[in-house]
Amino acid sequence: MREANGPTQSRDTGSGQRRAWYRGGSLERRKHVMNPTFVAMIVFACTLGGAMIGNRVRTALPEHHLSSDSRDAVNLGIGLVAMMTALVLGLVTASAKSSFDDLDTMVKHTAMDVIALDRLLARYGPETGGVRAALQSAVASRTDTIWQLSSSPSDGGDPVKSGATFALEGLADGIRSLAPGDDSQRALKVRALDLSESLLQSRWLVFAGGGTSVPVPFLAVLLFWLTITFASFGIFAPRNGTVLAAFFVCALSVSSAVFLILEMDGPFDGLLRVSAEPLRYAIAHMNQ
Repeated sequence: MREANGPTQSRDTGSGQRRAWYRGGSLERRKHVMNPTFVAMIVFACTLGGAMIGNRVRTALPEHHLSSDSRDAVNLGIGLVAMMTALVLGLVTASAKSSFDDLDTMVKHTAMDVIALDRLLARYGPETGGVRAALQSAVASRTDTIWQLSSSPSDGGDPVKSGATFALEGLADGIRSLAPGDDSQRALKVRALDLSESLLQSRWLVFAGGGTSVPVPFLAVLLFWLTITFASFGIFAPRNGTVLAAFFVCALSVSSAVFLILEMDGPFDGLLRVSAEPLRYAIAHMNQ
């Protein structure tokens, strides 16, 4: 029986690991599939290579294939593809920038809520010292997890399994356990509970907004459009240094645009990232 169960258990374990990797959040998939530099290099190689191949094919084509009628017919179709490509690139860039800015604003608002909650607890009285210490610990753990400074490999960036989520839930329980002695403390407790719930909600929103939104099939189709567009340019362009330099600059520009899109699409790692300084400032000024 052990031998019969062994392969089945191994397959189940392997399948579970694959599911865990896929559910593990955008960070692992980004490292393995959507690395911005790697994708940008592929786009650059395909677009420049397509133009060079098209330019090489030009020399092998009969003259009537390069006539003005042929050129007009090809330009009509390729113009449509080029227009769709430019439109899609522009829309995706605007969407990625908007999402990036929204997350940056959300982080700043979260830092403001943290400071406001700490001030409310301080005004409530000295009996909130433990709750304030728990708040500082929870925010520090949350910040480290999101910006991958000390995240545990076991949670995989999952907000459900993250200790910071449980700490924030425990913080709300700690506030509920307070026993107000007068109307002023009761009002402070209600406001503190509202802010703690807002912090827990914002954590889920930050995790949801931090995932990659550009699917691999979309990039593959976009790369195909770019390649055939550059190849058609190469077919009808004369072979000289000026044209080759123009191909190089255009390919570099397009690949740079794709690089920026993917960088903004992963707002918590890479060269372009949402700053953690507002939360670190809030942590440094708590319990003062």
